[in-house]
Amino acid sequence: MPHRFENAEEWVKRFEEPERDAWQKPDEVVKALSLPADAKVADIGAGTGYFAVRLARAVPQGRVYGVDIEPDMARFMSERAKRENLGNLEAVLAEPGDAKLPEPVDVALIVDTYHHIGDRVAYMKRLGEKLRPGGRVVIIDFRVESPKGPPRQHKLSPEQVRGELEAAGYRQTQTHDFLPDQYFLEFQRG
Repeated sequence: MPHRFENAEEWVKRFEEPERDAWQKPDEVVKALSLPADAKVADIGAGTGYFAVRLARAVPQGRVYGVDIEPDMARFMSERAKRENLGNLEAVLAEPGDAKLPEPVDVALIVDTYHHIGDRVAYMKRLGEKLRPGGRVVIIDFRVESPKGPPRQHKLSPEQVRGELEAAGYRQTQTHDFLPDQYFLEFQRG
């Protein structure tokens, strides 16, 4: 689904609106990830850094890669990391088919972005090569029936996500059910 997010200063108003915390529950999501303080985490489709900054605070001895394909989002996130003194947060300019991670990670978090990825099976196979042993891919996206998020025709069911991840060589290991408008699925390779 091609969709551009070019003007970070405009998108930040929507991505960081205070009302989002009520339904996105970012602190609960980060807690549910059970990240060790030295974890390496990729936030794929990080945008303005809504999750990336929280992840960076959660892994003070670790590293967070805020990955986005939009140059302006990467610029904004890089500036935000400096402004918020998050030396362990690095913006990564990716390509649509490749996250361009500089090193393997323990967790690749994909929030509200999975439905934007083109060839998702190929993408997930490539991403799997950048997971550390035992690493996880976590997908949080909008339920088909949710009034939030993209138009209904762009939403994917958790069953479709699971099928695509299985086709890419993953198995589902966990589901969390505390988000009102989204599914929260965890996968590992193999």
